[in-house]
Amino acid sequence: MSDFTYSTGKRKNAISRTRLYAGTGQITVNGRPFEDYFPRKTLQMVVQQPLKLVKMLDKYDIKANCSGGGVSGQAEALRHGISRALCEIDPELRTILKPAGLLTRDARKKERKKYGLRGARASFQFSKR
Repeated sequence: MSDFTYSTGKRKNAISRTRLYAGTGQITVNGRPFEDYFPRKTLQMVVQQPLKLVKMLDKYDIKANCSGGGVSGQAEALRHGISRALCEIDPELRTILKPAGLLTRDARKKERKKYGLRGARASFQFSKR
């Protein structure tokens, strides 16, 4: 297990450093099986989405380090990383992954709190009298 393809995926504040090896379809996140790391079925589907789309679910072993953000953001960051790595292995897969929106970096982040306001846009309750 020495030759691998490396890629980085990002979503909100989550970052996933992803390595794809030729293998049997095992996905490991932070040293744990991805079923344990992402217990919700929806997040497991999100992670496997690029592999199912290109029909390579049992062709690659994936080892990923996820950090930052929440569980959902990390799952989508991992999906982004897997998609990028697949494109690096076979550039022709880009025609399948790009229309599905899996290669696009979702740039939406939390908006910062402004001074004089309660949140990013919400203000304090106004009292007329």
